[in-house]
Amino acid sequence: MTTKETIDLGEFQFLSGETIPSLEVAYETYGEFEGDNAVLICHALTGSAHVARRPDADDATAGQARAWWGDVVGPGKAIDTTEYYVVCANVPGSCYGTTGPASTNPETGEPYGTDFPPVTIGDWTRAQRRLLDALGVGRLHAVVGGSVGGMNVLDWLRRYPDDVDRAAGVATAARLDAQCLALDTVARRAITSDPDWNGGHYYGGPEPEDGLARARQIGHIMYLSKSSMARKFGRRSAGRETVHESPPDPAAAFFPYREVESYLDYQAEKFTDRFDANSYLYLTRAMDDFDLSAGYESDADALAAFEGELLLLSFTGDWHFTVEQAEVVAEAAREADVDAAHHVVDSDHGHDAFLVEPEKVGPPLSELLENGLSGRAITDTNPETKDEDDSFAPVHTSLFSK
Repeated sequence: MTTKETIDLGEFQFLSGETIPSLEVAYETYGEFEGDNAVLICHALTGSAHVARRPDADDATAGQARAWWGDVVGPGKAIDTTEYYVVCANVPGSCYGTTGPASTNPETGEPYGTDFPPVTIGDWTRAQRRLLDALGVGRLHAVVGGSVGGMNVLDWLRRYPDDVDRAAGVATAARLDAQCLALDTVARRAITSDPDWNGGHYYGGPEPEDGLARARQIGHIMYLSKSSMARKFGRRSAGRETVHESPPDPAAAFFPYREVESYLDYQAEKFTDRFDANSYLYLTRAMDDFDLSAGYESDADALAAFEGELLLLSFTGDWHFTVEQAEVVAEAAREADVDAAHHVVDSDHGHDAFLVEPEKVGPPLSELLENGLSGRAITDTNPETKDEDDSFAPVHTSLFSK
């Protein structure tokens, strides 16, 4: 059973203190609710509620707007929708059905634009809690998320620790490092310096597509690793026939238009067709702002009230959310006496590995949901807690095979 719905949660006060009269949340559910089998999945930065394939869905949509974890979530998949009641909700501030900057302000009849309140990951969690209340879901069997969705998971553990039995943070961290903060800053400046941005009130007129395109290209560079880019593109020319009709500068007609340029241009073009520039500003701000220890003495203190089990998955080639950053969270959990394991996946695919290598991500998640941290597909890299007889060796796949 699958559903695609939008629910009006009524008046919503953001953590900034600002209030909107109506928060609509777009969500999808998969499977049947049996009281203790609910799994909440938190999507990544530009993702949607469409986490798994539905018979009535158009999965031709580009990027994470399509069934972005369709090889992990579904009947017979790692997160098996014949066993679990899966809920995925689009977050406030996005543009895939949940109220955000592009939505109409009922008080003015015009799009909010940048009059929309600042959004935090805490607001995402609070909106998800209210949605689950409306669905009749109390305690979650598990909450799972990747990238900034993993930060969303960690926020659940500090904000509603009694509502979660098991949790998995995939390719995530307690906070972004300075390099990623800097790159996000440049991406946002690309949008706000586009003349068509118009202070965020561009609806009904030209949209800041060039700025959003540059921001997305910066993001894609962050999501890939050096080795995966070298393997896929190298320094190869894409061929004269692929050069854009309008070269970016006069000298471009003389020099080769490289495959890596072609890839970035293609991804940017697809993204500007499906995403809102203001939403990109708001969501990256929410990600940059997140700090697990905010309001607490430490990361361990933030996790101390959680009595369930926590699995961290990280990828060796990911420099956006590194193995070391995941281990910081795992160590904080152990310091707080939380049952935790950190499963490191050998991969050179960069941050995108959590999306494109389901055969590596799926088994540990399946074992966590079914058996907890005792699952045989979960290996803890901490020498004090790992089982020497426990091993898991997934195989590699091509980053661009799908």
